[in-house]
Amino acid sequence: MTFDVNALMKQAQEMQAQMQQMQEDAAKETAEASAGGGMVTVVAGGEIKELRIDPKAIDPDDPEMLADLVMAAANEALRSAHAKVESKMKAMLPPDLGGLLPGL
Repeated sequence: MTFDVNALMKQAQEMQAQMQQMQEDAAKETAEASAGGGMVTVVAGGEIKELRIDPKAIDPDDPEMLADLVMAAANEALRSAHAKVESKMKAMLPPDLGGLLPGL
């Protein structure tokens, strides 16, 4: 059995290009979540992209409720976006390698 350094280097370059593409795709990935029966909706990827608040959710006597709704929707949107990216990353890996990488 011989060891082909050129083939290994080519494979490493291909994997690097795939990882670069995956990172670019991950940066575009978004998820939407809402809280309070849709009174607060958040679209997020790696960061919050959009925040919609129904005017009915704005109660000057209860600002904590609005804050809670915003946090709940934002956290769920961020979790969902992260899960989508993680799923795509796992799909790119060979089945026997997926369990070896922490966090995936």
